[in-house]
Amino acid sequence: MLLHAQATGIAVGAFNVENLEMANAVISAANEIGCPVILATTSSTAKYAPMNVYTSMIKTLADNASISVALHMDHGSADFAISALEAGYSSVMYDGSHETFEVNMVTTKKIVKAAALRSVPVEAELGSIGGKEDDVEAEVNYTDPQMAADFVYYTGVDSLAVAIGTAHGIYSGTPRLDITRLEEIRRRVSVPLVLHGASGLPAETMRECIKGGICKINFGTDLRIAYTNALKTYMDANPNVFDPRSYGKEGFEAVKAVTMEKLDTISNI
Repeated sequence: MLLHAQATGIAVGAFNVENLEMANAVISAANEIGCPVILATTSSTAKYAPMNVYTSMIKTLADNASISVALHMDHGSADFAISALEAGYSSVMYDGSHETFEVNMVTTKKIVKAAALRSVPVEAELGSIGGKEDDVEAEVNYTDPQMAADFVYYTGVDSLAVAIGTAHGIYSGTPRLDITRLEEIRRRVSVPLVLHGASGLPAETMRECIKGGICKINFGTDLRIAYTNALKTYMDANPNVFDPRSYGKEGFEAVKAVTMEKLDTISNI
């Protein structure tokens, strides 16, 4: 997916999902638009339900779709990355951005070797994305282009998440991204580049990042907000409803609408 996106100048959307309604909504949106899609779970999601529940559920949904669907472990520790491989995930991310450069490289290389035995691609992160993802909170630490080149060469990683000014969670204002830095990383690194913290980014900013070399864009917060607000609105209007399928459908429709908007932005450059 990512190599095709890199070759054609678009990006693949990766959407964090927490339950059946969100997963079904994302695949339904991608199927309607006709583009491949990545569904992702974080380590906290994997604590909410066993990983093999997600692999089974998403495989069943994907088998009924006409587009390609991948299941990705997002921001996992080394242990979570290995557990995701064993559970049948088709892509994993080891996030060693909180470690020293050397420890990040060495551990990433070990995960790459383990994943290669299952022909599974590995994403890593260099620098750090701001904001909070699960229990990890960090300040933005911009990715150094030459360190990125050295990191990719040593580890053999398949894709690289870079820090250019985005953050997880909700932005208090419009973020100012370092596109010049992104373009320099792109010149030195051959593997597809990944943008985290895209929820809330204007469409034009996302397109600018894709032109600068981004091949995968991650969304999480926007979907959670859409799902939760839809349920709140429905329950406020229908306080006597007790059938989860009723308000689950509202969450499904809200997440599908957001997903279609994001996919339309990044897959039609």
